[in-house]
Amino acid sequence: MSAKSFIAQFLKKGNKVGAVAPSSRFLAAKMLKQIPFDRCETIVEFGPGTGAFTGYIQKKMQPNARLIIIELNEIFCRDLIQKFTRPNTEIIQGSATDLSNILSERGIQNADCIISSLPLAIFDETLRENILTAAHQCLSTGGHFVQFQYSLQSKKAIQRHFNHMNLAFTPLNIPPAFVYSCKK
Repeated sequence: MSAKSFIAQFLKKGNKVGAVAPSSRFLAAKMLKQIPFDRCETIVEFGPGTGAFTGYIQKKMQPNARLIIIELNEIFCRDLIQKFTRPNTEIIQGSATDLSNILSERGIQNADCIISSLPLAIFDETLRENILTAAHQCLSTGGHFVQFQYSLQSKKAIQRHFNHMNLAFTPLNIPPAFVYSCKK
């Protein structure tokens, strides 16, 4: 997807697309730094948009691991399906709040890691809480939840769900971003 198409989606669906440009490789590196990919059998990605992190995830994950991508935006979802065709990667057009059902339908009890690019700060409180609750409930004990945001506005909401959290800052992104690395 071109930058022009990404911006068009932001302008059309600004309340659901949380960025004006795809995430940088610097943010991707910081997002994935804390994840023990050698121990992750099931990885979930929330709201990948154009897939700025997806290719990096695929490179780091074990060959027998499974990547489940959940994207609400129809145009982004269609582009992701064309771009990421590995047999161990599944792209679902849907909501992160339905994670329990999505995993259950695939015979999966828990995710080992959830990587989220969802713009929690622009969601209403109920939606934000439902997403964080779904992530926490579906994460295996000792599992990792990694979320980036452009502000610290959602820090307290994330802390209510995850006791173990490290916060990092990535200035080399447009806009600069905070990375929340959490463990259940």
